[in-house]
Amino acid sequence: MLAALATLPLGVLPAVASAAPEGPVFKDGEAQPVFNAKDVVRESLWVRAPVDSDRDGKDDEVYTEVVRQTATDRGLKVPVVFFNSPYFSGGNDVANHNVDVELYVPNRRGGYDKRDGSRLKAQADERIAAAVGPNAGPITSARYESYFISRGFAMVYAESLGTGKSTGCPTSGGRNETIGSRSVIDWLNGRTTARDASGRTVRAGWTTGKVGMMGVSYNGTLPNAVASTGVQGLEAIVPIAAISSWYDYYRANGAVVAPGTYQGEDVDVLAEYVHTRADREICKPVLAALTAEQDRVTGDYSPFWDERNYVKDASKVRAAVLAVHGLSDWNVKTKNVAQWYEALRNNGVEHKIWLHQSGHTDPDTLRSAEWRRTINRWFSHYLYGVDNGIEKEPKSTIQREDLKTWVDEADWPAPGTSKAKLHPWAGGTAKGALQSSAVPGRPVVESLRDDSSKLAEDLVDLPRSGNRLSYATRASTTPLRLSGTPSVDLAISFDRPAANVTALLVDRGPDGRSHVITRGWADPQNRSDLDRTKPVKPGETYRLRVDLQPQDYVVPAGHSVEFVLLSSDYDYTLRPKPGAGLSIDLTSTTVELPVVGGVPALRRSVG
Repeated sequence: MLAALATLPLGVLPAVASAAPEGPVFKDGEAQPVFNAKDVVRESLWVRAPVDSDRDGKDDEVYTEVVRQTATDRGLKVPVVFFNSPYFSGGNDVANHNVDVELYVPNRRGGYDKRDGSRLKAQADERIAAAVGPNAGPITSARYESYFISRGFAMVYAESLGTGKSTGCPTSGGRNETIGSRSVIDWLNGRTTARDASGRTVRAGWTTGKVGMMGVSYNGTLPNAVASTGVQGLEAIVPIAAISSWYDYYRANGAVVAPGTYQGEDVDVLAEYVHTRADREICKPVLAALTAEQDRVTGDYSPFWDERNYVKDASKVRAAVLAVHGLSDWNVKTKNVAQWYEALRNNGVEHKIWLHQSGHTDPDTLRSAEWRRTINRWFSHYLYGVDNGIEKEPKSTIQREDLKTWVDEADWPAPGTSKAKLHPWAGGTAKGALQSSAVPGRPVVESLRDDSSKLAEDLVDLPRSGNRLSYATRASTTPLRLSGTPSVDLAISFDRPAANVTALLVDRGPDGRSHVITRGWADPQNRSDLDRTKPVKPGETYRLRVDLQPQDYVVPAGHSVEFVLLSSDYDYTLRPKPGAGLSIDLTSTTVELPVVGGVPALRRSVG
């Protein structure tokens, strides 16, 4: 009995020594399943948010459901695991944007053609008319609710503004959504009010006020957003496959770029998809404004995107962050977790990162026992104050390519990583060399012509093509690990005033099979500034840096690394009519790889 008592926090000792403890129990730093997950109190309420995003003259309200142990009605106070989502009430049938369009070329005044705005407004009206209405579903987490309830954490669910039973309007990461989500934490800490269906005030006297947020995708993005406000009471978050900057979800270096498998989606499409409140007419002006402000014409960074950039506010984060991402996630690309994690570390925020080999998914489906131990210990430490040492453990956990091996390291990118430079040699229409020594002599220029109808993966495997340039290292003699962000520094010219630029890094096996390690995109009109389009003069050579998506990848011995350059990327970029010509000066073009062990490791492996 003494051992059991030692695991209880002060103030929650059982009234009778021989009775089962009516409070949380911890063993080896983990909360134990001592509560009946079905013996709960359920409450439905609306939390007041200090924002009027639907412009009806009243504060928005966030529909919220609480699931808590019945012991909380007898004086037990517990922390909260909070799930916020725009998806609890389903979605609408919404058409994506057409991506088979010509690229933007500034008019003589450097501005828009009026036809662009008219076309976009018509598309917005059409999509709003296509919405089919609410699709009510249960607000619950079948995967996690019983797990956390049985271990002494209450569960709170909330529908994002403009969805389900909440009022307000959805804006895909906008300030109002962040305020709505944050307001639930404010209510749990007594800083705002809530009502039930009959209008009676509902208070959260049953909680300690300590909150942890978690979720996948959009549901994981909201924790990032709320944490970036520095709200008191949010002690820990677990963003999984989450966005840290919406610009880097729908754009890349000035180029309009789609989430993987969702060509043509954008901020307005997503907002219209989740817009499931009963009275949707009121939000039409708000949704129409998204279409214009997101700017699919130039792709420039703007105040619209800055509002949806949580990385810039990393210094405000109070919550400990366990960032989780799939290295094969081409929906929410890895830049989102890499830049967020780096910003948190640079600002002294408690941090840890989990990287797995799968795509856009919850690691609970991959490594259930160890994953649940990690989130249990994370929340036990930061919400209950259990001294389990998790904050002192290695910061990085990575699943390796064999899908069996998990490696703990001091941090990520891996310690000892540094940039190593490679240079392309002539022969790229077939396969040129990629070597650590630069091309000697006078400029060597090689060219390709865009064909947006062809898949990048097909172009990679062609023995010869005029639609891409390809350069390969020698077969590696030892495994070569990349950890971080590869980049390409191009000396490039164009025969038209607009073109896409796509760079790929490819693993080529000795049997000829290829695997795209990572890829990146850029609009040369944004070569100097993300927020300013500058015209491209055909025939003039420009410096253009293309950062590829961050990665952690081991190139096996016997494989080679290829750099492939093309213009349009069928699955990701806008797709203009074929024909744009691109030329690169090989003598001034460099590929930079984040190699564990740096230049010596690269030379040992591929020379």
